[in-house]
Amino acid sequence: MPTAVSAEAPGDERGALLAFLEAQRGGLRRAVLGLTEAQVTGRPSASELSLGGLVKHVAEVEQRWVEWAQELPPSVERTQETWHLSFQLEDGETLAGVLAYWDKAAAQTEEFIRALPSLDDTFPLPVAPWSPPNARRSMRWLLLHLIEETARHAGHADIVRESVDGKTAFELVDEERTAHEG
Repeated sequence: MPTAVSAEAPGDERGALLAFLEAQRGGLRRAVLGLTEAQVTGRPSASELSLGGLVKHVAEVEQRWVEWAQELPPSVERTQETWHLSFQLEDGETLAGVLAYWDKAAAQTEEFIRALPSLDDTFPLPVAPWSPPNARRSMRWLLLHLIEETARHAGHADIVRESVDGKTAFELVDEERTAHEG
């Protein structure tokens, strides 16, 4: 689980952006380290957010954006009525299952981005209330948006985790480092 952005070859913009995305994923993954299913589905703050729900949401959103960039229909269809389900583990869903799903989505993201001829290539934004009509975005924009989305929710996860057991991301990184050294 990366804790920092790894070095990339000079001029490797793709590698740098993918490394920043992975670093943000690592922040969210660390927030769930060592927790029980009850802890990852609980809502310990005034927010409706749970740690498991945040992981699920980020995984679904990443997969959805990469599918839109490929002009494919979303694997998980969400409507205004079902959007809230992307933020919660449903019956039968586990943290381990959602993390595995996210790992697969992350691998697909990297494979797609690495295969692109150029980050300047564009794709049409989906028809949605938040999309300007007939708008297109670059693959670079896609990566920056995924970094932004993941970082925002990793921050939410830090707060929720601290509400669960008082541990902060820094403490979790130290525990992880100590475990690997010991």
